[in-house]
Amino acid sequence: MKYFFAIWISLLIFSQNVFSQETITHKVERGETITEIAKKYQVTPYDIYKLNPDAKDKLKPRTVLLIPSKSGLKVVNTGVEITHKVLPKETLFGIEKKYNVSDADLKKVNPFLEKDGLQIGQVLVIPSKNAVKSAEKVIYHDVQPKETKYSIAKQYGITIAELEKKNPEIVSNLPIGYHLLIKGNPVKDKEIVSNNAFTNSPYKNYEIKPKETLYSLSKMTGMTQEELLALNPELKNGVEIGMNIKVPSNTAFSSVSDTKVYDDLTPKTNFSGRKKIALLLPFNISRVQGDTVNSVAARLKKDKFLNMTLDFYAGALMAIDSAKTMGLPIDVSIYDSEETKYGSNVASIVSANNLQTADAVIGPFYQNNAEATARLLAANNVPVISPLSKDAGNPIANLYQTVPSNDVLRAKMFDFMRAKRGNVVAVVDKKKTSVIQYLNQNQKDVRLVPLNANGTVSAEALKAMLLPNVMNYVVMETANTWMIKTTIAAMLSAMPAYQVQLVMLEPNDTLDSDEISFANLVKLKLMYPSVTRDNTSPEGLVFGNKFRKLNSIAPSDYATRGFDVTFDTMMRLMQNKSFEETVNAVATQQFENKFQYYKKEGEGYANEGVYILYYDSDLTVKVAN
Repeated sequence: MKYFFAIWISLLIFSQNVFSQETITHKVERGETITEIAKKYQVTPYDIYKLNPDAKDKLKPRTVLLIPSKSGLKVVNTGVEITHKVLPKETLFGIEKKYNVSDADLKKVNPFLEKDGLQIGQVLVIPSKNAVKSAEKVIYHDVQPKETKYSIAKQYGITIAELEKKNPEIVSNLPIGYHLLIKGNPVKDKEIVSNNAFTNSPYKNYEIKPKETLYSLSKMTGMTQEELLALNPELKNGVEIGMNIKVPSNTAFSSVSDTKVYDDLTPKTNFSGRKKIALLLPFNISRVQGDTVNSVAARLKKDKFLNMTLDFYAGALMAIDSAKTMGLPIDVSIYDSEETKYGSNVASIVSANNLQTADAVIGPFYQNNAEATARLLAANNVPVISPLSKDAGNPIANLYQTVPSNDVLRAKMFDFMRAKRGNVVAVVDKKKTSVIQYLNQNQKDVRLVPLNANGTVSAEALKAMLLPNVMNYVVMETANTWMIKTTIAAMLSAMPAYQVQLVMLEPNDTLDSDEISFANLVKLKLMYPSVTRDNTSPEGLVFGNKFRKLNSIAPSDYATRGFDVTFDTMMRLMQNKSFEETVNAVATQQFENKFQYYKKEGEGYANEGVYILYYDSDLTVKVAN
């Protein structure tokens, strides 16, 4: 403790030299919280954490904290810059006018303004005119379709008058593709370098295509999302169609999953011969028949795995029946894979039934058994479709994972929020170490809302991290009921002043308890990523009615998945192309599942067909657009 206290004293002495009278100190008393201390000095918890980052972990008695003072203006010893502390009701325009600096210059030396916006208590560096003029860069912008003078001026923080002054040709018209001068002085013609002149550069230009996301660009380029953002800071505001970015010069622009067009595959008719599909499903008939304790009916009541298998089988039979009705030349064989988590009889099935000649194999259910099947059929490149496993699996060229992984679900959720240009903050239980690790490694720009000593969230701490005039997405990951209730209460209290929406990254059973108000979840439009959706379209109702008629029960998620996986596989085999070629070219959407395959690092394919769902005000769950 003495060593810890000595460090704080040293820091205090250093800070007094730099900040003069702009900070004061506070000695923490037992039982005090950051929120109480912030109220005492009329600052925000965020202000205190900025000067005392170690206080986020644990607030110890007798710790000396630095508290920002309320004075608005101070002179730094450099003699070149002054700083300004943002007071309530101040605006960027007012501050820029007060110091006679431009919006661009102020943001250049205070880059956090681009991401966080102007917040009470921020200390801004005010650049001198000499410093900014010498560093001013020339910036151009090519006019895109549907852009206006207003949208372009707003994007770069200038006025329409300033834009027209630098580009007098656009006073009466704004042609698409016009090369606008945004900032700086025009260069001579001989100094202009084409954007594509990367002869000696490790990078080249790439134009964003429809439906591409930060996640898909990361996979295509082989860069992490953080590396892409560092190379292309404009991506922090969202991925937009037509945006030009820099990518590694060795990037191969192949058919990436997010660039695929969703299509309803219709069967081609010019086929010679018939297609052959095999379903390997774990009925485990020998064990059911050998059960001397339970009758078949009793076992059906107990055995969840068998019920899941039979539901999937019932859905697959409906898909096979649909193919027959359409007159498709497909022969389907169904085998009992007799599998457990640790083994199966797929080797004997493959050998005895010559499955090397099959056009596709659906199953088995367990990941290790699906991989064993894929290896047995790899030499003949027979597609093996794993219908239910969520495991990442080993790289096998002919293995196709149909269930999106948890990392894909998370990435799709963050891509959606960034595409909406929202402010993303996270409330994460300290016990959720895997989520914290994921955010630190993959979503470094997402800020964590500081928690109280008892793990709850205060309205003041949350509001200090919200931004005006944008949607504030609050990602909440905890199973603690009280933490959920305080987070919801804090968000509801912020609604009069801010746009807020609650987000979950994975299922949370606690939200289904009676202690959590469903009405509040609706108010906050709870949003989350999902592998499936509820299909309430006329086609979906027809499917449900037909299933009930055949099976005297409503279709479960496994039954619908059995139909979707089987029907999608059959339609892909009816395209006069290989299964792999259709996977590389087309994404599909069946009744409740999407199939948007991408080639994994190494070998094999995985699915990233994900829905973003939310609770709507009419008390239904809808797909977010």
